[in-house]
Amino acid sequence: MTQLASKLLKNQPILPIKRIGVLGVGIMGLAMATNLVKAGFQVSGYDPNPKALKRLKAAGGKAQPNAAAMAAEVDVIICALPGPQALHEAIQQIVASGNRQLVVMETSTLDIQDKKTAREALKTHSIVMLDCPLSGTGAQAAVKDLTVYASGPRSVIRRLTPVFEGFAKNCFDLGQFGNGMKMKLMANLLVAVHNVATAEALLLGQRWGIAPSRAVKVLSDGAGGSRMLQIRGPLMENEGWTHATMKVAIWQKDMALIASALAEAQVPAPVFSSTVPVYNAAMALGHGEHDTASVFNVLSRMSSSTSK
Repeated sequence: MTQLASKLLKNQPILPIKRIGVLGVGIMGLAMATNLVKAGFQVSGYDPNPKALKRLKAAGGKAQPNAAAMAAEVDVIICALPGPQALHEAIQQIVASGNRQLVVMETSTLDIQDKKTAREALKTHSIVMLDCPLSGTGAQAAVKDLTVYASGPRSVIRRLTPVFEGFAKNCFDLGQFGNGMKMKLMANLLVAVHNVATAEALLLGQRWGIAPSRAVKVLSDGAGGSRMLQIRGPLMENEGWTHATMKVAIWQKDMALIASALAEAQVPAPVFSSTVPVYNAAMALGHGEHDTASVFNVLSRMSSSTSK
C-alpha cells in the first residue's frame, strides 16, 4: 500500500471502484483520464468538444455522447468544468441518468456557493458530492504531480483513495465541504503572485544577458526558488507560453474568485492586487489562449514602451 493510502485509510478496507467517468476532458480532465487509464481503471468521458473526445479515445478512454450516458455506466464522476453553468447543466444530466450509486468528485475552481448548490441538488437523489479542487498545472497533471484538496464526508474520501492515487501525488482531507475551495483560493493567490514575480526576475536577468533557462536552473536551487519558477519559468523563454497549461482567459475566473474572497474576508492584499493589471494586460494583448507565463511578454512590452 502506498504512503498516500496509509495516510487516508488508516487500515480501513476500500470498496472496489473500477469505472471512472471524467466530465470535461480539456487540459486537466484529459491528463487525469490518461493517468487513470494507466492505473487500470475503466475510463469514459464526455466533453462538448469533439476534438477533446478524440484525444480521450486515443488515450484509451471511452467517449460518451452526453453526460447522462456516461453517468449511467460509472461508479465515480470527476468534474473538470470551465464554469458554474457547465456544472449545473451537468448535475441535471447526472440526475437524469438514474444512477443512485454515484460519487461526484468536483475538481473545478468555482465559487463555493455554486458547489454547495450542486451538492444539494445531488443529495436529493442520494448522490454524494465531494469538493476536491486540484493544485497543479496541466503539465503537472500529465505526470501525476497534482495535490487534491478534498473536502466532504471523510468515509467517502477514504473510499476514493485509489482514484486519487491514480491521478495525483497527494491528497489532503480538509474536512467540511467547501474547505477544499478555500485552500485552493489561497494556493492560487500565491500562484498569481509567484508567476508575475518569476516574470519580473527573469526579465531582469534577460536584460543583463542571462538566459531565462539558465536563471531558472540557478535560482531554483536557492532561497528565491518556487514551483512557479520551476514550472512556468521555462515557458517564459522563446515564447513557450504558446503551449498553454493554464490559459489566461480561464485564469481570469480564478483571479475574480480570489478578489471576491479577499473582499468578503476584508483582507488587504496589496501584492495580489498589483498582479491584476498584468493579467488584464495579457488578455488585452491577445494572450487569452496562451499560458499565464505570457505575463513575461506583458512586462517586456511594458518596459519597452516606457523606455522609448
